[in-house]
Amino acid sequence: MSRISVRGFAVASATAVTTVGAVVGVASGNTQPSNDNFEAASANTTLLADIPVGQQAQVQVSSLTQQAEAQAAAADLAAQKSAEEAARIQAAKDALAKKAAADEEAEKAEQERKEREEAERASRTEVRSATAFAPQSSYSVAEVQAMARQMIPGDQFQCFSNIVDHESSWNYRATNASSGAYGLVQALPGSKMASAGADWRTNPATQIKWGLNYMNERYGSPCGAWDFWQANNWY
Repeated sequence: MSRISVRGFAVASATAVTTVGAVVGVASGNTQPSNDNFEAASANTTLLADIPVGQQAQVQVSSLTQQAEAQAAAADLAAQKSAEEAARIQAAKDALAKKAAADEEAEKAEQERKEREEAERASRTEVRSATAFAPQSSYSVAEVQAMARQMIPGDQFQCFSNIVDHESSWNYRATNASSGAYGLVQALPGSKMASAGADWRTNPATQIKWGLNYMNERYGSPCGAWDFWQANNWY
């Protein structure tokens, strides 16, 4: 009977094991695989003829199984490394995309804020100079309210109207007998309104202009003045 060596199986198994070691070595920075495993396998080779006939098939199957398991382990390790690297790259991309979206949203909000402030400034500048009303000997409540609607920003008119309702009921000649407060917005003293025009006693437009300036300067807006009035019953 010829002496058939299982050296091939042993070397193959050692090769598979070395393959795993090579993968691990690359991951840790060692790029020089060793030949020691091959030499050890060669030195420890068992001749198939030295093994009882009944066990020869079992030895062969065991060797092939070890080889397959080693190759599978190497493949699993490589797949794990690949998946981890792909996850790291995707996480970095997601973080960049999230930051870009946040920056874009912040820039958009800032632009909207600037546009809103600019619109408010333009509106206030326009209404403060809107005094081109022909003088009359007297004015009805409806006429005074119509003037105010042309001079007060739309989003502030109701607040301005609420204050005037409580202070004078839209009577531009209203006088407080005890304090001397005068006009639509009950300026105290009434002569303060001379800063808006010499005709402050008889011209509702002059009183509206002064009242709007006063509310803007002291409370930020008519609605700011109305908030204060509700809390204190005066402004």
